[in-house]
Amino acid sequence: MTTVASHHVKTIELVDAFYAARGWTPFPFQHAAWDAYQAGASGLIHAPTGMGKSYAAWLGPLMAWIDAHPEPATWAKLPAPPLTVLWITPLRALATDTTATLQAAVAELRLPWTVEKRTGDTASSAKARQRQKPPTALVTTPESLSLLLSYPESEAFFRHLQCVVVDEWHELLGSKRGVQTELGLARLRHWRPALRVWGLSATLGNLDEALAVLVGVPRAEAPPPRLIAGEAPKELRIDTLIPATMERFPWAGHLGTRLLAPVVEAVQRARTTLIFTNTRAQTELWFQALIHAYPEFAGEIALHHGSIDPTLRADIEDRLRDGRLRCVVCTSSLDLGVDFSPVDQVIQIGSPKGVARLMQRAGRSGHQPGAVSRILCVPTHAFELVEFAAVRQAIEAGQIEARPPLHKPLDVLAQHLVTVALGSGFVAAELLAEVRTTHAYADLSDQEWAWALGFVTNGGGALRAYEQYNKLAAPDGVYRPTSRQIAQYHRMSIGTITSDGMLKVSYLKGGALGTIEESFIARLRPGDRFVFAGHVLELVIVKEMTAYVRKSNRSSGSVPQWMGSRMQLSSQLAGAVRVQLAAARAGRYDSAELMAVRPLLQLQQRWSRIPAPGELLIESAKTREGYHTFVYPLAGRLVHEGLSTLVAFRLARETPRTLSAFATDYGFELLSPKPLALTEADWRRYLSTDHLLEDVLACVNATELARRQFRDIARVAGLIFAGYPGSRKQTRQLQASSGLIFDVFARYDPENLLLDQARREVLQQQLDLVRLEATLAAIAHQDLVLVETGRLTPLAFPIWAQRTRTQVSSEDWNTRVQRMVLELEAVEEKEKKR
Repeated sequence: MTTVASHHVKTIELVDAFYAARGWTPFPFQHAAWDAYQAGASGLIHAPTGMGKSYAAWLGPLMAWIDAHPEPATWAKLPAPPLTVLWITPLRALATDTTATLQAAVAELRLPWTVEKRTGDTASSAKARQRQKPPTALVTTPESLSLLLSYPESEAFFRHLQCVVVDEWHELLGSKRGVQTELGLARLRHWRPALRVWGLSATLGNLDEALAVLVGVPRAEAPPPRLIAGEAPKELRIDTLIPATMERFPWAGHLGTRLLAPVVEAVQRARTTLIFTNTRAQTELWFQALIHAYPEFAGEIALHHGSIDPTLRADIEDRLRDGRLRCVVCTSSLDLGVDFSPVDQVIQIGSPKGVARLMQRAGRSGHQPGAVSRILCVPTHAFELVEFAAVRQAIEAGQIEARPPLHKPLDVLAQHLVTVALGSGFVAAELLAEVRTTHAYADLSDQEWAWALGFVTNGGGALRAYEQYNKLAAPDGVYRPTSRQIAQYHRMSIGTITSDGMLKVSYLKGGALGTIEESFIARLRPGDRFVFAGHVLELVIVKEMTAYVRKSNRSSGSVPQWMGSRMQLSSQLAGAVRVQLAAARAGRYDSAELMAVRPLLQLQQRWSRIPAPGELLIESAKTREGYHTFVYPLAGRLVHEGLSTLVAFRLARETPRTLSAFATDYGFELLSPKPLALTEADWRRYLSTDHLLEDVLACVNATELARRQFRDIARVAGLIFAGYPGSRKQTRQLQASSGLIFDVFARYDPENLLLDQARREVLQQQLDLVRLEATLAAIAHQDLVLVETGRLTPLAFPIWAQRTRTQVSSEDWNTRVQRMVLELEAVEEKEKKR
C-alpha cells in the first residue's frame, strides 16, 4: 500500500469514528461523494432531506486536508488554512445553521479550520476583517459572492479556493439568482481552473440538466461531473385529516379553520410541530385562530414568515431549535435545509400545489438519517382531499417537478459586467469566453455580447447623453468603472435581484415587526386595523418607507395579501389529480381521501361526468346571473387565466358580446347574458394553437404588463437606483422611473434587448405561455365532452363561488353562496325521492 493510500485509510477511520460517535453509519452515496472529491470531480448530490447531504459535501474537503496532514498531533500547532471552501446558500436564514453544522464537524475532528458566515446581516467590521483575513470556509449567499467579486483584491481573496458547495441548488435553479451564481462560479473557475463545484438538492425532477447548469462547460482535462443519488430509504408518512362531514358543493376555503380542534389534538400529541401554509395571509389567520381558541398556547407557539423582521425570525428559529416551542405556524420561510431536530411532525394546511413542495416540507420532520418524516395534510376544501391522494401517488411514482433553467437574462449579464469591472477589470474577448462557459449564456451571440458591452458603457445608445449610464470605459483595452460613485451605487444594488416593493412595519414608539407590501398599505387609512406578525395592529401613519402602527384592542382586522400567494397546481400534481379522478370515474376509491369525497364525485358523475385523461369536459348551465360555461383542462390557474382570456377574446372578435371570465386550478368559467351555443367545431377553433402568440398579445395589455415587468429588469441592470439604505424609494417612484426609461427605449431604441426580455418574461412567467401552448396542443388530441347540466355541478360550484367572491362584500358573498348551496341541495333531495 502506498503512503498516500495508507494516509487515506487513516482518514476514513477518523470519519467513521466521527459518525460512530453520533450513532450513524455513512451511507454509500456519502462514500461515493468523498471518493469523487478525492478524484478531483465536481457533481450534484441528490438525496432526501435529512439523509446527510451536507456532510457528503463537507467532509470531502476536510478529508483531502487530513490526507495532506496525516499527523493529528501536529494539527493544534498549525495555523488556520486560507480560504479553501466557499459554501453558497440561497437564504440568509440558512447561513447560521449551516455554519454551526460545518463548525461541529471541524471541532469534533479537531481540525485547525475556521468557519464563518458572510451575508447582508453580517456586521461591517466582520466583513472588513474577513476581506483582510478570510476564514478557511465561508458560508455566504449569491449576492454576497457577487459583492466579493466586485472588490479589486477579489482574485487574491480566492487564490487558495479549492471547492464551492451550492446548497439547495434546486431553489436557485430557474431563477435570476441561479444565473447570478452561474456567472460567479465561472469567474472563480477562471481563476482556479481545478476548482471543484458540488451542488446539493433534495427534490428535483431534471437532475441531469441541473448538473449541467451547475458545472457549466467543463475543462477538457477535468474528470467527468458526477450525479450522486442517495438511494438509502427515507420513510415518508403522509396522513390526511378527514373531515367528519363533507359538503357536496365545496368552495376554496369553505372548511376554513373548522378543523382547528383536530389540528390542536395533533399538535398536543407531538413534541414539536411545524404548521405550513401556502400564504403569509393564511399563516396569520391560523396563528390568530390557535391563540384565540387555545390561549394556553401563548409562549409555546410562534409565527414565522418572510415578512417578519429578521431579528424576530432568528429568535423563533433559536427557540425552535432548542425545543422551547411546541408549534410554529409558517410559510416556505422554513421550507429549506435548516435542521430543527426537535421537530417530529409537520402539518400542511391546504394543498401543497406541488409534489416537491410537500416532500420538502415533510422533510423538516425526522431531519436525521433513519428517522421517519411525517406530515399531516389538512384540507381547506373538499377537492384538496383528491390532491392529497394525488401527491402521495406522485411521490410513490417518482413524479417530481423539474426546474427549467433560465436562458440569457441580459439584465443579470449587465450587472455582472459591472461587477467584474469593479473587481479586477476585464478584457472583452476574455470575459466573453468565460461567460460562454455558463449554461445560461453558452449560446450568447456576438451581437448580444456587443449590445451588453454598449449598454454598460453608454446606456445602449438612447441614454448616451446621461453620465450615470456611462458606467464603464476601456481606454487601455481593460474595462473599468468610470467613477467611484458608479462603484458605490452598484455595490448597493447587487441585492436587487430579490427586491420587492415593501414597506417596513414598526411600532410608533420603536420596535420593528417586519415588512409588508406597499400595495396593501396603500389601501388602508390611519385607524384601519390589520393582522401582522401575530398581532392585530392599527395603522397610525405612513412616513417615507415605514408604516408606523400601534397594537389594537380589537380582536380582528384585515389580513394582508402578498403577491407570493398566486400559487398554482404544478403539471405533475395536475396530472396526478387526473389519474385520481379517472379512478373515481371507474368506481375505484382506493384511498381514505377518495372515499371521503365519494358522494361528491358520484354526484358530479350523475349530473355531468368526471373528466378523464384524454378528454376535455365542457359544462353549460343557466342561473339568475346568466349563462355559464365551465371548461376543465385541469392545467393550473395561470394556464386557465390565459385560456379564459384567450377564448373570450376570440369569441368577441367574431361576434361582439359581453363576457366575463374567471379561473381556478381546475378550470375556468365564461359568463354571458346570452347562451354561447357553441358546437364542438367552434370549440376546436377557439382552443386552437393557431396564431397563439399574436392573439395572446392582443387580448392582454401586453405593453403595460411589459412596462411593469421592466421595473425589475431595470433595477437588476442598474438603470434605476433604489436608494440608499434607510431611504429606499417607494415602488411607485421606481415604477415611474423605470416606466419613463421604458418609454424612451420604446420610442428611440425599439431594438433594445431589455425590452425584448421584458416581453419574454411576461409571456413566460405571468402568462405561462409554454404551458398554455402545451395545454392547447394536448386539447387538440382530446375528446371534447359537451354537457348541458342546467345547474352548477360540484366541479363548477367552487369556480362560481370564487368568482362571486371577487364581486361582492364578504357578508353578501356568504349569503349568496349559502343560498346557492341550499338550492342545489334541494335539487339533489328531489332526485333522491324519485
